[in-house]
Amino acid sequence: MKLVGLSVLRMAQDSDPIQLCNATELSSYGYFQRQGVKEMLTFFTKTVIKRTQLGQRQSIEHESYVVHCYVRSDGLAGAAVTDAEYPSRVAYVLLTQILEEFTSSVGDSWRTVTITDGVPFPTLESYLVKYQDPAEADKVTKIQKDLDETTSVLHKTIDSVLERGTKLDSLVERSDDLSRQSKMFYKQAKKTNSCCVIS
Repeated sequence: MKLVGLSVLRMAQDSDPIQLCNATELSSYGYFQRQGVKEMLTFFTKTVIKRTQLGQRQSIEHESYVVHCYVRSDGLAGAAVTDAEYPSRVAYVLLTQILEEFTSSVGDSWRTVTITDGVPFPTLESYLVKYQDPAEADKVTKIQKDLDETTSVLHKTIDSVLERGTKLDSLVERSDDLSRQSKMFYKQAKKTNSCCVIS
């Protein structure tokens, strides 16, 4: 699971959305590929945001990546570009948090920005780092992961108990055989000893 990029954008009437700020994690790409990848991420993000209605959320998959976007009713939008394995619920929680924190730190000044990446918002980088592992960043996902691990341990325990049960059954069976043999030995020993009673 990988979070590749985060963007905050402003919807613009009759034109492409304006990217207010963004953060990307492109270390898995070659140095000379990074700029091209960054431009493609910006293009996909703007395209998806432009085709999303106010107050809507949607996830659009392209090849092995997914663009999760959320456009608020006031025209402020957030986008998260992830790989296909990244949980969409976590992406939407992240986008909601980013947009709330963005508006609380910047206020309404974003409404008049016309320059790409014209609003400094360094917190976006920290969100990008924090949410690389969705299980650590999101409590519900972490609980689900813990439950899955516990379920796995329980299944292993049940399997081992069943295996032990099979072994116990064979031991009980052997002990029944042993009991019959020991009873026969006892009777034979009693008969043998009864003929040689010394008084």
